[in-house]
Amino acid sequence: MPGPTVVIEDPAAAAVALDPVRARLLGALREPGSATSLAAELGLSRQKVNYHLRALEAHGLVELVEERRKGNMTERVLRAAAGAFVVSPQAWALVAPDPDREPDKLSAQWLLALAARLLREVGRLITAAGPRRIATFAIDGEITFAAAADRAAFARELGESVTGLVAKYHSAQGRPHRIVVALHPAMPPEEEQQ
Repeated sequence: MPGPTVVIEDPAAAAVALDPVRARLLGALREPGSATSLAAELGLSRQKVNYHLRALEAHGLVELVEERRKGNMTERVLRAAAGAFVVSPQAWALVAPDPDREPDKLSAQWLLALAARLLREVGRLITAAGPRRIATFAIDGEITFAAAADRAAFARELGESVTGLVAKYHSAQGRPHRIVVALHPAMPPEEEQQ
């Protein structure tokens, strides 16, 4: 059974995974399949599927499940190396957003840079931990404000509350943890799917 998520940091592996045909193959390979079965499922030639599968396999994105003899041929059955893939901003390290380069702490660009750092750091933790669980915590929700002044008051109170909790529990000993609190406009449902 493939792991739940693989974080792709290697630029070459990211380029391979982001190819539209290869991305379709990765999606189809949540269940084991061969070049022949995938060709029929995706409407592609077996040769084209084999070409793309070799590229995915070379970067560790798919893995061999079994080999079956069929007459004078060997059918290779593969599956995706994970149930989901995330491309880390580290794959484009030279152009990845960096919170230290964004001076405006109230900008969407700074929020995006924080999210990129969060993805990069948690991705590395997942990769290093292997099958072990990582102690994390997240809150996801939605709030509707009647007015911009209410949003500003909420942000101020939330900031004060978090600052107070950090002051209360912060210790010079122990393992450091990063905390990111974000607030942004929610996307309307039809725009989320585009």
